[in-house]
Amino acid sequence: MNLDSAIQKHMDWKVKFRTAISKQERMDSVTISKDNCCDLGKWLHEEGKTQCSTLPSYATVLNKHAAFHVEAGKVASAINAKKYTEAETMLDGGSAFTTVSGEVGIALMRLKKEAA
Repeated sequence: MNLDSAIQKHMDWKVKFRTAISKQERMDSVTISKDNCCDLGKWLHEEGKTQCSTLPSYATVLNKHAAFHVEAGKVASAINAKKYTEAETMLDGGSAFTTVSGEVGIALMRLKKEAA
């Protein structure tokens, strides 16, 4: 798993959400809410568990990643409910989504360092 790529893909969610808001697109909020459907989540629950579960930061990554998907699911649900202003607010700095998104990035960088 390329952890740098995983960090970037999770950062890209904000762009995906803003695009969905501007185009008023529907999103698969059920899948987005699950932490084992994206490439990183699949890796964390399968190969990454085998390779990294003994590393101190693995549990943190797993927990922060799950929390990220819960918040991402909330944003997607707001978009689907056509609550576009609310969804935009959920993407602002200091929001739960933005906070946990940053925490995932930090945790992944720690995991990468420990795995090296």
